[in-house]
Amino acid sequence: MKPMGLESDSETLQKAYAEDGVVFIPGALDARTLQLTETCFNWTLENPGPGAGPVLLGTPGTFYQDQANPDSFPAYRELLCDTPLADIPAALFGCTDIWLMYEQIWLKEGAATRRTPWHQDLPYLPAAGDHLAVLWTCLDAVEKEQSLEFVRGSHKGPLYNPTAFNPDDIAANLFDGPDWPPLPDIDAVPEDFPILSWAMQPGDVIVFHPATLHGGAPTREGIRRRSLSLRFFGEDAWCAARPHDGMANVDGLKHDDGGRHPLKKIALKPTGARFRHPDFPRLRPQ
Repeated sequence: MKPMGLESDSETLQKAYAEDGVVFIPGALDARTLQLTETCFNWTLENPGPGAGPVLLGTPGTFYQDQANPDSFPAYRELLCDTPLADIPAALFGCTDIWLMYEQIWLKEGAATRRTPWHQDLPYLPAAGDHLAVLWTCLDAVEKEQSLEFVRGSHKGPLYNPTAFNPDDIAANLFDGPDWPPLPDIDAVPEDFPILSWAMQPGDVIVFHPATLHGGAPTREGIRRRSLSLRFFGEDAWCAARPHDGMANVDGLKHDDGGRHPLKKIALKPTGARFRHPDFPRLRPQ
């Protein structure tokens, strides 16, 4: 059974994903899948991994994340293998082979939080290819003004020098040298960029290519936002060297997990090698 929204629109969504780098699928998760999503979120919250910690430390409110926990898959197995969720990236890619790269949660609550800086996910990862996707869903209703924002078509390039997520200098770049162009100042002239954003209800999903420029609008005081993202890859996925020993030293991705997560292992492969490692859970076909 296909997820809601894919039963009649899979071809349209596949074209939109390839062209825009992001699609919104309302009501994609049925009640059981949504309940399992919340169960997985709570498991990660209660079992912090090596990548758990605050984002933009020192700013008002709680902005917490955890990601790429090498012990998470048994807790996520039912969600990923026994629901139609992994069929979403398969439909958008138009392929049958789907693997999980890693999971990530965020918790925003308390005081009003500042916006998440504009960035692309891909410069932080040793990966390239068309069959890459981030599936983002929220367990709480989110108004459009507080949701994620995307620059349509920006996944086509270039890849920019990623933000260092420095709360004292939000414009600080992560990489040295001239090889990575600086991020554009989107907030200064938002009318110059085709920005997409959607209000979200529990069960809705946004899927975007990790090269798509995106940022998170600020959260108002008293608002709680629990969100989970799952990063998938398919057949057209390749290794790509990055500075900082292949893994960006930011956002928890270079945490010390003893080298257990396959992301750490695949970062050692040369550019152009197939993005494959037996420790990445294969979700489709089963």
